[in-house]
Amino acid sequence: MDHFVVSARKYRPVTFDSVVGQSHITTTLKNAIRTNHLAQAFLFCGPRGVGKTTCARILAKTINCQDLGDDAEACGTCESCVSFQNNASFNIHELDAASNNSVEDIRNLIDQVRYPPQTGKYKIYIIDEVHMLSQAAFNAFLKTLEEPPSYAIFILATTEKHKILPTILSRCQIFDFNRILPKDIAYHLADIAAKEGIETEKEALELIGQKADGGLRDALSMFDLNVTFSTNNKLTYEAVLENLHILDYDYYFKITDALTAGSVAKALVLFDEILRKGFDGHLFVVGLLEHFRNLLVCKDPATVTLLQVSESAERKYVEQSRNADMSFLLSALSVASLCDIHYKAAKNHRLHVELCLMKLANLTNLLQLNSLAAVDETAKKKVEPEQSQLISSEPKSPEYQKSASVAATQTVLPQPAVAIPTARPSRLRSTTELLTPNLNDSKEEKSVSAQEIKPALVQGKVVELNFENLQSAWTEFAENRRIQKNSTTEEIALRRSFSLVDHSIEIALDNDHQLEAIQGMRYDLLSFLKARFNTTKLDINPRVAPQEVQRLPYTPVEKFNFLAEKNPQLIELKQVLGLDVDF
Repeated sequence: MDHFVVSARKYRPVTFDSVVGQSHITTTLKNAIRTNHLAQAFLFCGPRGVGKTTCARILAKTINCQDLGDDAEACGTCESCVSFQNNASFNIHELDAASNNSVEDIRNLIDQVRYPPQTGKYKIYIIDEVHMLSQAAFNAFLKTLEEPPSYAIFILATTEKHKILPTILSRCQIFDFNRILPKDIAYHLADIAAKEGIETEKEALELIGQKADGGLRDALSMFDLNVTFSTNNKLTYEAVLENLHILDYDYYFKITDALTAGSVAKALVLFDEILRKGFDGHLFVVGLLEHFRNLLVCKDPATVTLLQVSESAERKYVEQSRNADMSFLLSALSVASLCDIHYKAAKNHRLHVELCLMKLANLTNLLQLNSLAAVDETAKKKVEPEQSQLISSEPKSPEYQKSASVAATQTVLPQPAVAIPTARPSRLRSTTELLTPNLNDSKEEKSVSAQEIKPALVQGKVVELNFENLQSAWTEFAENRRIQKNSTTEEIALRRSFSLVDHSIEIALDNDHQLEAIQGMRYDLLSFLKARFNTTKLDINPRVAPQEVQRLPYTPVEKFNFLAEKNPQLIELKQVLGLDVDF
């Protein structure tokens, strides 16, 4: 029985051209090798399974190749390449920082750097998972990383770039690896399947590429698992769905059709079928959100390329998006996202998702009601100008006014699409009622009366702008605010003294709270004063005055000096008697 080698190791890339989905990295490295612009330290960062360590090994093998071609690819036949392939190279050292992260490990590495290579040009040190090094290990590594010998090159690889010290990052050339696209993974898997003699369905490989989430190593592991699970070396879409426990996207198409048709029963039956197959309700909600998002993307032909699905699935998405309104999709995304957020806090998860489906099924009816209400509102607005024309004519005499009112009551108005609500009774009061509020009125009555007081006060007599008149108007405004039940801070701020400099009111306040109160009513205050004095240049400049703290005498010297200022004869007495201040 032959030893089985997993596809991730068996088909690991050995040249830059065979690296999948990282052309921006491989092109840069090949140009650096071709022009001899190699840095002393590289940092490869990115998610798992995208080729960081693989590119580090290819780079280490290529720069020591004795028969390097014009395309900057290793020959694979020279002594250096053969020794590397047999894991017998003395010029390439790999260190796993996850298990060798202490200062002693870095010191041993630094000791090895001191010795030049016996064969070849460079000694390459590959440190994987470099973010696992301790703080002391990073500090010990700084100097060697910044000024290594001319023959030493460091290649660092990490999945968590944010955990590396900025001093380390500044000493490296940083290469960011991208997630591999599902279609690129599917093409690579199809190539491997052809080499292994495995019959595959295109949708099955695309499904593995989507499940891998941009990691080629995960995709190869799932590929090996499904090949072992399959029979007769045939990889089918249904077998991959069952083996990887993935919910078929056909369920989402069926549920969306049921929701747009308003069928609550059909949606609940489909959800029950999903649960009986062993799928989690939260996973279903997340998938439904992604489905709505894909439908929204398909609304515009320019964004269809954002879909990362197979061609057959893309056609289904485009077709269903034509039957789903934009307003329905946006509302459905909002409802489903709330279900996703509150799923873990719910006691009954199934009921929580079923309530979400019921709301989604009734969205169509709600949107139709909203559209009808909008139509009725439009019709109402068309009728209002006709009514205003009937009552806007001005009477010339009492007899004419009486006849016009009788004619207006007998005029037959066109009927709108909806009933016109009767006009609300007028809330106008006399000036005496406004200035003497009733304490038994409700809060709403007080707020309305307070709003009506301001125009009554503003419509006062226009007077000359001077300090006396300004102080009188200021007091009137403060009384007006007091009637409106303003805060204590506002009342205190309005009681502060002020001065008039040209057209600017200078007022000194005690603290920031009073300053915020003045700024909050600045617009009302200036509007009141400008209307009273008929000027537009008036402005207010509030500021917080610094508090002067008077320090009392504390030490004996301070006490003596304080008393001597009041009675200078104490100094003469102190000198005559030869006294001194008791410390």
